Amino acid sequence: MSNLTEIRWHGRGGQGAKTASLLLADVAFNTGKFVQGFPEYGPERMGAPITAYNRISDTQIRVHSNIYNPDFVVVVDETLLESVDVTKGLKEDGAIVVNTAKSKEEIIPQLKGYKGNVYTIDARKVSIAALGKYFPNTPMLAAIVKVSNVMPIDTFLAEMKESFSHKFKSKPEVIEGNLKALEMALEEVK
Repeated sequence: MSNLTEIRWHGRGGQGAKTASLLLADVAFNTGKFVQGFPEYGPERMGAPITAYNRISDTQIRVHSNIYNPDFVVVVDETLLESVDVTKGLKEDGAIVVNTAKSKEEIIPQLKGYKGNVYTIDARKVSIAALGKYFPNTPMLAAIVKVSNVMPIDTFLAEMKESFSHKFKSKPEVIEGNLKALEMALEEVK
C-alpha cells in the first residue's frame, strides 16, 4: 500500500455508500491509520446520485477537499454508469469495483475508455443470501478492502465484527448476517 490511498464511492441515496465510507474510515482508524470519510452533499433524496470519499494513510492527512484523482472507485449502483462519469480522474494503476451481475467484459464499454483494473461483484446476490434483504453497502465494503489492500483481510473482519457488535448489540442476527455478507463478498469479487 502506498502512503495515501484515496477512494471515491458512487451510489444512490439510501444504498449505504456514505455509511460504507464512514465504516471504512472507522475500521482503518482503529488499526492506527489516519483517515477521512465524508460525503459530498447535493440534493439528497432517496435514489439521487451521491458521492462519498475515503482517504487512508500511515501519516497525517493534510489535504481537506473532495477527491479528484482517486486510486479506487466503488460503484454501488451500476445504473450510475449510464449517467455519471464514474471513471473521471481515476488513476489507471488503481481499480474500479462495480456492483453488477454482469461480467467485467459486459461493463467495460460503459467505462468511457478506462484502461485500469475492473472488478465486479453481485452485491445483490450476496446481500440477499446473507441478510435476506438488499443492502449493497456491506458487500461493496468488503470488495473494496480486498481490491485496494488498505488493510489485511483478517484485521478488517475482526474490526468489522467489533464494530457490528457495538452497533447492533441488541440484534445478534444482524451481526451474524453482516459478517456473513462480508465473508461471502470477499470470495465473490472478481
